[in-house]
Amino acid sequence: MNDAEDPVAFVANLEPGRRLFGLDLGTKTIGIALSDERFLIATPLVTLSRVKFGKDAAALIELADKHGVGAYVLGLPINMDGSEGPRAQSTRAFARNLAPLDKRPIVFWDERLSTAAVTRTLLEADASRRRRDEVVDKLAASFILQGFLDRLHLASRADDPRRL
Repeated sequence: MNDAEDPVAFVANLEPGRRLFGLDLGTKTIGIALSDERFLIATPLVTLSRVKFGKDAAALIELADKHGVGAYVLGLPINMDGSEGPRAQSTRAFARNLAPLDKRPIVFWDERLSTAAVTRTLLEADASRRRRDEVVDKLAASFILQGFLDRLHLASRADDPRRL
């Protein structure tokens, strides 16, 4: 587990054809998004209702197996001043507890304002409160994962001597 300082190095060791899961870990739900195999696009997948850690982890691992996931990108709720509060500590604890159960690598990605951005987009689309509640977590996971994927491709292009 580490912070995503070098996304290119993180995905370099993944088995070809594997995908990434983006996770938005909340107190009541886990929003999940899935990348394509080329790490270009994040798609909202599902929102899991949290029960207790063991059941949550089992459901997450089962979904990861089903979708050919090679690694997790876990949104880290960092405060606006860059510090880590109780939610970030809880997220890191979730990752530490998941690691012995699932050998897939985990990387943390700054999720500042992801839920706010998604909620604003849903409000602009005039989505009802009920609809927003149904989709906000998996859309936030997609926002987190897409940020990671965009950074991955920006970094890989910067390393490409053929780029313009």
